[in-house]
Amino acid sequence: MNRSSHAATLTDSETVRPSVAPVSPGHFTTRGTPQFMRVTLALFSAGLATFALLYCVQPILPVLSQQFGVSPAASSISLSVSTALMALGLLITGPLSDAIGRKPVMVTGLMLAAIFTLLSAAMTSWHGILIMRALIGLSLSGVAAVGMTYLSEEIHPGFIAFSMGLYISGNSIGGMSGRLLSGVLTDLFSWRIAIAAIGCFALASALMFWKILPASRHFRPASLKPRSLVINFRLHWRDQGLPLLFAEGFLLMGAFVTLFNYIGYRLLSAPWFLSQAVVGLLSVVYLTGSWSSPKAGAMTARYGRSPVMLGATAIMLTGLLITLAGSIWVILAGMMLFTAGFFAAHSVASGWIGPRARRAKGQASSLYLFSYYAGSSVAGTLGGVFWHNFGWTGITLFIALLLIIALLVGWRLLGRKL
Repeated sequence: MNRSSHAATLTDSETVRPSVAPVSPGHFTTRGTPQFMRVTLALFSAGLATFALLYCVQPILPVLSQQFGVSPAASSISLSVSTALMALGLLITGPLSDAIGRKPVMVTGLMLAAIFTLLSAAMTSWHGILIMRALIGLSLSGVAAVGMTYLSEEIHPGFIAFSMGLYISGNSIGGMSGRLLSGVLTDLFSWRIAIAAIGCFALASALMFWKILPASRHFRPASLKPRSLVINFRLHWRDQGLPLLFAEGFLLMGAFVTLFNYIGYRLLSAPWFLSQAVVGLLSVVYLTGSWSSPKAGAMTARYGRSPVMLGATAIMLTGLLITLAGSIWVILAGMMLFTAGFFAAHSVASGWIGPRARRAKGQASSLYLFSYYAGSSVAGTLGGVFWHNFGWTGITLFIALLLIIALLVGWRLLGRKL
């Protein structure tokens, strides 16, 4: 956006109050303080619980297919409906948090998601499962939309990239934990016990999150008037960088979820015939994301955001191609590379939103995450068509196309200052 157009936009929206008041850098939470530890632990636990709840059904999609007599593509809807409703909820919970506060929205959303997960374990019909999964996604939007915004407001600007990387690492461990627990517990007991156990874990995490997360110090309520929302929406989409970051979120998450949605079907069949527990154990590859996301955050200070994100996306593409091999160990190595690249790229893109947005940061984060989870829903379900018709080669071609487009979009972000 050039100087004159930006000035015009400010004139049009001069009655809109910013969501963050100007504060001295000395008032921000800095690394090494007890306040930083509380914020980090709280957001880490929230991210862990959020992604455990969201993705716990992914490794048991083949089990759900058999249990309810549905196709792989239909079974994947149990995940896609959660991410779709989360994406829609983000358009509400982000602006809502701009009006009533960050912590109340996050605490309420996480507790409701845990309760709906417990209820889903008791559902006896496929439609009942899908309804509960939809409510889980809608509730989790209250956490996903606000976590990044809270960090961008409360953490010192010099440590935002690092703290965002730690937050994303909690997401990666949560995704691993949900998949691992559901896969192993389903093999040992049943999928209902697995889901109930994860729901209890998430409820405990929600209570801890509520107790230890410090209240916002820099939050200033913004108007929820439709005119204000529309003005801020237009401001975000007129920015030269934000729409490109929204596109990156769609493409990266679409590629990531598609791979993990259908890798289980592949490894449960010939020539590997792995057990459900072993497929769940493959979720340990998420640990690479716990390392790569804070590492990427630190590397941005030295190399810049665009080069790091491009490099991480290229690593994803390399890992994807390696999964075409016939050896289970080589496939595992490809999954590790793919996962490390994804969490690094997502860490950079998500950490870019707060500094890039000039106002209504909660709404900007919501738009990024809306695109992110829309990619999960659309690509994750569409991948079932490629799997059914072309097997793993079709899945690989589909994901590769998404990543090549992501590289082209990332190239256009080169040179953006913020």
